[in-house]
Amino acid sequence: MKRHRILSFDFDSRVYGLEPQQEQWDEATKAQHEMNRQTTINGLARQYGERNIEQKVENFAALKAKPISVAAFHNKFLEQIRNAYVVGSYYPALTGACALGERLLNHMILLLRDYHKGTPEYKKVYRKESFDYWPLAIDTLEAWGELLPEVVEKFRSLNEKRNRAIHFNPETDTNDKELALDAVHTIQEIVGNQFSAFGPQPWFFCVPGEIYIKKGWEDKPLIKHIFLPNGVNVGPMHRVDAIFPQIVISDLGPYEEREIADEEFIALREGRRMPG
Repeated sequence: MKRHRILSFDFDSRVYGLEPQQEQWDEATKAQHEMNRQTTINGLARQYGERNIEQKVENFAALKAKPISVAAFHNKFLEQIRNAYVVGSYYPALTGACALGERLLNHMILLLRDYHKGTPEYKKVYRKESFDYWPLAIDTLEAWGELLPEVVEKFRSLNEKRNRAIHFNPETDTNDKELALDAVHTIQEIVGNQFSAFGPQPWFFCVPGEIYIKKGWEDKPLIKHIFLPNGVNVGPMHRVDAIFPQIVISDLGPYEEREIADEEFIALREGRRMPG
């Protein structure tokens, strides 16, 4: 009767505090927005240093929001890549974004391949411990159904950027900032789609303000290894008492020992009544 609710995730939405004022806002809203904007800038100055703070704020805004993603093997490195771009280390940000893409492909194949031993693709990857030929890794994960279609295309795009960045190209000397921003946006789109903590992904269902894993997806390798560890198995009568410094849940069971459809869980959760 229970479902896994996603509660552990990573994000950075401070960039929204840097958005320009809207003319249609009233004066009180404009004043509050300017106060929030200055608070955000002050925080960035403390984090990245006062020197060239105008350029750092511009770079931070250009990155857009850090995607809301489950805690996995990308969060720390994506943060480092973003930091490099903010302080003007554009080539490290460019190569870092490409390297993280390769790391994601490698990690997913090593994590998931034992579930696909009966496939033709398994024969091509079961002996290796690392993969630097992106088309093989992408095609394999696509064939296994472990990547969303839009993520497959983003990985192919990032592979092209990686080849231009890693192999000598004189143009990189003059357009490293543009190339870096493009690559960072691409890796963020990969993370924001494949590892999102909420959204239209086929393994999610929602109750307003809450995200759960569909029962039929719980045994899928990707979900089992990456998403379920970031969720809490709860019944429809649970209550979240705290998120920080740790997640505290009160669940008002016990529940009947029976399986229910996701739709019934939603109805029970919205009604907050004990099933019977």
